[in-house]
Amino acid sequence: MFMAKPILCVEQLGKRYRIGERQARYSTFRESLNSAGAASIRAVRGFLSRGGPPPRKDDSTFWALRNVSFEVKRGDVLGIIGRNGAGKSTLLKILSRITKPTEGLVRCRGRVGSLLEVGTGFHPELTGRENIYLNGSILGMAKSDIERRFDEIVAFAEVEKFLDTPVKRYSSGMQLRLGFSVAAHLEPEILVIDEVLAVGDASFQRKCLGKMSEVARQHRTILFVSHNHSAVKSLCTRGILLDGGTVAVDSTADEAIAVYLRSLESKAASDLRNRTDRRGEGNVRFISMATLNEAEGPTLYVGQSAEFRFGIEGDLYGCSLTFTIYDNLGAAVVNFSNAVQAPQDEWLVQDHARGEAGCKVESLPLMPGRYFISAALYQGDLLQDHLTAALFFDVSAGFFDNRNYATNHGYGSVCMPHRWNFDSVADPERVESSRQLGSFLE
Repeated sequence: MFMAKPILCVEQLGKRYRIGERQARYSTFRESLNSAGAASIRAVRGFLSRGGPPPRKDDSTFWALRNVSFEVKRGDVLGIIGRNGAGKSTLLKILSRITKPTEGLVRCRGRVGSLLEVGTGFHPELTGRENIYLNGSILGMAKSDIERRFDEIVAFAEVEKFLDTPVKRYSSGMQLRLGFSVAAHLEPEILVIDEVLAVGDASFQRKCLGKMSEVARQHRTILFVSHNHSAVKSLCTRGILLDGGTVAVDSTADEAIAVYLRSLESKAASDLRNRTDRRGEGNVRFISMATLNEAEGPTLYVGQSAEFRFGIEGDLYGCSLTFTIYDNLGAAVVNFSNAVQAPQDEWLVQDHARGEAGCKVESLPLMPGRYFISAALYQGDLLQDHLTAALFFDVSAGFFDNRNYATNHGYGSVCMPHRWNFDSVADPERVESSRQLGSFLE
């Protein structure tokens, strides 16, 4: 039986970086010769003085990817997920031929269109019109093919008025719209999309996801990196979980997401002080998180009061706190921030080394289910500490707005106060028929 070759084959791929490495300045040919000669003389003197070769300097290196292998068939929609720093973006840069691998091999049978960051592949001095043709040429498209799709690209990107303006004058949102439109409409065999879509507004994200679904129905291959697990679940037929630069799971999208969330929950059970997967300056740090119900227990209930407690230490003066609750698919449900002040708030941070912040919800509007919290601390606009999936908690059945919410039927995560009413309108024909029937019976 004939088996089609995979459109993309990755074999033992690895990418190593040297920590703290800086770009060397350009030097003249004479300077290079002098430097090489001086280094040789020092090496010989070291050899003679020690009676052997000089010890090799132990440079600190970091493997962003190691031993990554997988195949992608034509028409696959592959979701790539994992923590920040797991190697997702590095992998896509190698597949897009932006970065060379340290080891391993990538075999690609088709054109690759990629959108890895705002303005990818654009020349800032060229206009939007010129960049469309430039990107198409890079993808190997004929000018006639680009012209055939030109109007669709411009209409999708919504940049008609600024088409002949240099791209350097575009906002980041305009660059993103044009970049995605070019990548999606010029019909590459493989479309590579990074988390960059997260910077767009909600309507643009919906538009992009709809376009990717359309591309998938055309049996073209998509590689999609996203922290929006709902989008990965709905769009992708397959999922790869990267952990520490290696492939931890290569299965269905559902299985990859489930394993990822279990790994997050396992890490959340550890002492927050020992968490190393955090971002920020570190002058203020989370040391504990907890949920409390009316009886001071950890399990929350629909419709009851709930409190979220955060232990903080460090230079607390002027700090602010924000946290987001996510559902069991990793979709953001609701965000809280003390930067949005109200008269009922009591937020007064003194110049202390430790404190505890609390956020109380009088009537919890979450459906029964499993949730987790990611939280961040700021001083001004400077991020001090950020933890992903720092606390998992359960919401159990309860009453909200006098309605009994016993289970989550899978149609959302939030309860809303509401009221039903029904106004009936008499049907004249039925009223007349009833009157005639009553007369006949009499």
